[in-house]
Amino acid sequence: MQTVLAVLFALLAALSNALATVLQRYAARTVPLATGLRLALIGELLRKPVWLVGFGAVIAAAAFQALALLNGELTLVQPLFVLELPFAMFLAGIVLRRRLPPRGWAAIACMVVGLGVGLWAASPSGGVNQPRPALWAAALPACVAAVLLLVAVAARRPEGRVRATCFGASAAICYALTAGLLKDATQVWNDEGPGAFFTAWQTYGFALVGVAAVFLLENAMQSGPLVASQPALTLGDATVSLALGVTVFEERLRGGWYILPMLLGALLVICGALILVRVPLIHTLVGPEASDGEKHGGKGGGNGPDGRAAGAR
Repeated sequence: MQTVLAVLFALLAALSNALATVLQRYAARTVPLATGLRLALIGELLRKPVWLVGFGAVIAAAAFQALALLNGELTLVQPLFVLELPFAMFLAGIVLRRRLPPRGWAAIACMVVGLGVGLWAASPSGGVNQPRPALWAAALPACVAAVLLLVAVAARRPEGRVRATCFGASAAICYALTAGLLKDATQVWNDEGPGAFFTAWQTYGFALVGVAAVFLLENAMQSGPLVASQPALTLGDATVSLALGVTVFEERLRGGWYILPMLLGALLVICGALILVRVPLIHTLVGPEASDGEKHGGKGGGNGPDGRAAGAR
């Protein structure tokens, strides 16, 4: 029963995030492309009502995510967030009153099948409710170092695919780390009550890392094409979450020949995501000049690069 609840809440969280993505990308498309790491970007978006509504959906998603992580393994819950992209496309079609082309539906089917095959093969199980402090002491510096390295590379690159990919990957690490800390903090609430939750370091850790994730994602979506940033975000989050689940929460995945269908599932998800971010509906959502940006090597200009967006997981 707990597994069913974990899956249900994870799907609701992914759906809420998809709604946030659609609304925030719509708002962020009017913000000029960034030529540097912009701290003022969040302030500009806070003045846009549509973006604020989208941020409300982010808060709802966080609540659903906490419930999912309380009932299931990190290695089960976080990979389900790859469905955020198909959900976003479906919602965008409703909002814009446009049909998703056949190849878009084929891409969604590819992602769903790949996710199902991968999770069936992995069959996450076991794990501890609260990790040993020594494991967090090793994982946190490693994640922070990886994020800083990716940000340093992105900051030195011009607008385009490399910059967007690096920012997207750094945001993915932060989102996976946020999920791990949130799972730990939620368990503190469940075992010891609200008082312990608000005094636990994990609570302030996931809040801080979550803000960093939003900031990095905003810059990723402002830095280059969606075809670069979105797969890095979606797949990076799932990959890092799996690593944290196994190493920090001591969760178990099946090995042996099951590794082959796991890899097949991952490949299907990657292929589906790469196809999905190229369908015209995404370009329509993020701005009319998206295709022009793509024609010039993925470097957008004016107000419509196909990578313009704001979102959260």
